[in-house]
Amino acid sequence: MRLLDRYSRQIPVIGEEGQERLRKTSVAVFGVGGLGTLVARYVAGGGFKRLVLVDFDTVALSDIHRQILYTTDDVGRPKAEVAARVLSAVNPEVEVVPIAEAISPDLAERVVGEVDVVVDALDNWASRHVVNAAAVRRRRPLIHGAVQEWYGHVTTVIPGETPCLEDLFGRFKTLPACAAGFCPVLGPAVGVVSSIMALEVFRTALGSPALAGKLLVVDLRHMAFDTIELQRNPDCPVCGAVADK
Repeated sequence: MRLLDRYSRQIPVIGEEGQERLRKTSVAVFGVGGLGTLVARYVAGGGFKRLVLVDFDTVALSDIHRQILYTTDDVGRPKAEVAARVLSAVNPEVEVVPIAEAISPDLAERVVGEVDVVVDALDNWASRHVVNAAAVRRRRPLIHGAVQEWYGHVTTVIPGETPCLEDLFGRFKTLPACAAGFCPVLGPAVGVVSSIMALEVFRTALGSPALAGKLLVVDLRHMAFDTIELQRNPDCPVCGAVADK
């Protein structure tokens, strides 16, 4: 009865079998900032098995306009720990694990190896490449999103089937970079992009990712959405050696 009460609006959409698939799926969210807080909130509310939150940063006052799990009282506290406390209260049925550590190859490898779906909600390309490489090695689906000002993009990496982030964006920052960690962004734009990422987490867990091999480009200044079909490069130094399924 409690299952039906908590997920009564969701089960008619995905079915009891779909809900059971979510209940058996573990997710790691790398970066619990603007994108990651909302993705994590939907994952926790949706009834996934386990949610790992990786972020070494602390809450700043300038975060709160878009990072929906935090309040002014949380300023200075570790994001991963605050988010875990909030999400455990949202849904005690989901195991929430905070990891307040800087991302390293060893950490990424360990976390990615323990989950079924990986989310890149990070704000820098160096860390994204580390998580991407771990996801490819471990053959875990990776949902990647980025946002700045009014604009953003989302894609889903399926190792062995689609381009990885190295293949798609290259080793260098091909998109606008944030100056000294400061990215201008509108709160609702973060909400739109992160909601799409959360949908991809659900769809991937249910076996039907919509953005595998596609890059969804979001222009919210002009309310325009474009989808670019992607081709995998067999010579990519990260995912080129991964055999097709």
